Amino acid sequence: MDRQDGTGRAERPYDIVLFGATGFVGELTAAYLAAHAPDGCRWALAGRSGPRLELLRERLAAAHPACADLPLIEAAADDPAAMRELARSAGVVATTVGPYLWYGEPLVAACADAGTDYIDLTGEAEFVDLAYVRHEARARETGARLIHACGFDSVPTDLGVYFTVRRLPPDVPLRVDGFVGSNGTFSGGTFASALNAMGRGRHLLRAGRQRRLHEPRLVGRRARAPLGGPRFSAETDAWALPLPTIDNQIVTRSARALPEYGPDFRYRHYASVKSLPMAVGGMAAVGAMIGLAQLPPVRQWFSDRRKPGDGPDAERRAKSWFSVRFVGEGGGRTVFTEVSGGDPGYDETAKIFAESALCLAFDELPRTGGQLTPAVAMGDALLDRLQEAGIRFRVAARR
Repeated sequence: MDRQDGTGRAERPYDIVLFGATGFVGELTAAYLAAHAPDGCRWALAGRSGPRLELLRERLAAAHPACADLPLIEAAADDPAAMRELARSAGVVATTVGPYLWYGEPLVAACADAGTDYIDLTGEAEFVDLAYVRHEARARETGARLIHACGFDSVPTDLGVYFTVRRLPPDVPLRVDGFVGSNGTFSGGTFASALNAMGRGRHLLRAGRQRRLHEPRLVGRRARAPLGGPRFSAETDAWALPLPTIDNQIVTRSARALPEYGPDFRYRHYASVKSLPMAVGGMAAVGAMIGLAQLPPVRQWFSDRRKPGDGPDAERRAKSWFSVRFVGEGGGRTVFTEVSGGDPGYDETAKIFAESALCLAFDELPRTGGQLTPAVAMGDALLDRLQEAGIRFRVAARR
């Protein structure tokens, strides 16, 4: 299982450390690992509260007695020394501690320096861009794989486009549109991250400009994700509203890195809404939220309505679902595909996150380093894992 890059991962105490294990999604991820980690997997729970970690271990052990001996690591996200020690102890660190713009950088820096693979659940484009500018070069030197957005943001979209592109002709211009439908609810952490991003428009643009100054230019190929406008989609028989999420950027970066996306690739990302009144209401609500988020007191009021760590009960999650339908075109061919599963914000995010950590720890993967997307770093291996775990990737009929 040791990496061939000199980091000595097999000599470290743990294959995987789950940081932020006592949060809502962290606990769901811990439960998934307890049920699905392979025999011999050396993993540990980490967080800032030792007593809460002990209570979590007791709950896990009630269902899985082997978890009674799980190691616990008490560490705070804002303690760089603790983050360095955490990174040096593991082959893979998976962190749920957000908003990442506030709490994430010390751990990214520590993993980049230690040659430790890092995954998170961020949808914060500003954080991802700043992490690239500050830590990507060091990660390439050490062989650390820094992989952001390893939950519902943005694995179903990133791997769904990857799945779609591989069913289109090679070496031709490709166009893919993605349409997201769901009845799930947002996690407290996702809500906090979204509010923070809405109120930091100038900072977001500045971080993007800094990144572009550091990124190598793409020569002889083009990859882009224009926002597009609202429209009725005959392909999905629904109204399509542009989604300005991090998914667009993740897909574009996969397309830049992987030649199978062709010489000229374009992706557009939409929310799929069945009725026109819902579409109009949704656009008005988002516009109002963005405007109000510019006012710090109002932003704080919204933030207080749902705290990071909050989440729905198991009964509500069991009724939730998601579907991302893709329409891919190129070389005179059109293909329809779909990625679908259960509750997106919690259960499926925990599943995707845990399987990503296991994939990095145990699967044969390309020898890469630096800031990478899920499709570039894990590709077919993660695709196979998610299908085996019950997330469906299929070629679909046109609606």
